[in-house]
Amino acid sequence: MTTYLAEPVVFGEQPLSIENINVLSQRRAQVLLQDDAAYREMIAKGPRFLDTLLDKEGVIYGVTTGYGDSCVVAVPLHQVEALPRHLYTFHGCGLGQLLDEASTRAVLAARLQSLCQGVSGVRVELLERLRAFLEHDVLPLIPEEGSVGASGDLTPLSYVAATLSGEREVLFKGEHRSAAEVHAELGWTPLVLRPKEALALMNGTAVMTALACLAFSRAEYLLKLATRIT
Repeated sequence: MTTYLAEPVVFGEQPLSIENINVLSQRRAQVLLQDDAAYREMIAKGPRFLDTLLDKEGVIYGVTTGYGDSCVVAVPLHQVEALPRHLYTFHGCGLGQLLDEASTRAVLAARLQSLCQGVSGVRVELLERLRAFLEHDVLPLIPEEGSVGASGDLTPLSYVAATLSGEREVLFKGEHRSAAEVHAELGWTPLVLRPKEALALMNGTAVMTALACLAFSRAEYLLKLATRIT
């Protein structure tokens, strides 16, 4: 059983601090998700709204259209369910070394907190699975080199989306293993991402934010050290 040195970190409507992200990156705090009925209803409104638009055959960017400059390309309704998988598959082209464990935990925490604001159209089940990844230390293997900036950390975050879906590889209990195998060991069913969910996971700056939080912590330490030395 893990012994935590800090107070639990609750993901939900309230903001997190840089210190929260850094504590989680070192596995020093339990990870909780806001669980009151009002909060869950707020999260559920997003997917319901998307379903309403789809029922009306409305045009929804990244759901019934392509992405970026391809937004003028319509996606037939019978292919809408397949679009999320194609999105994270297309971006799975990272290179270089893998992010270290602390950085990967920070990425998961930053992405979870962003989605917890209830404006991304994702299900509470996706939030719970991200929380479970942190709690059980299931870490997607994310290459350091890939698209970062502008419209989001698309390539590195595709590895988060894919592993939530039981694809690609994760670090679990010190070993590189297939995400599908780890899901089975933990008794989880891999998520089948709904329309908009892959876009919500990938089109953000969670990697930049996470690495900036860790960099801030190192800079703060060096500042204190330099002050004491002088």
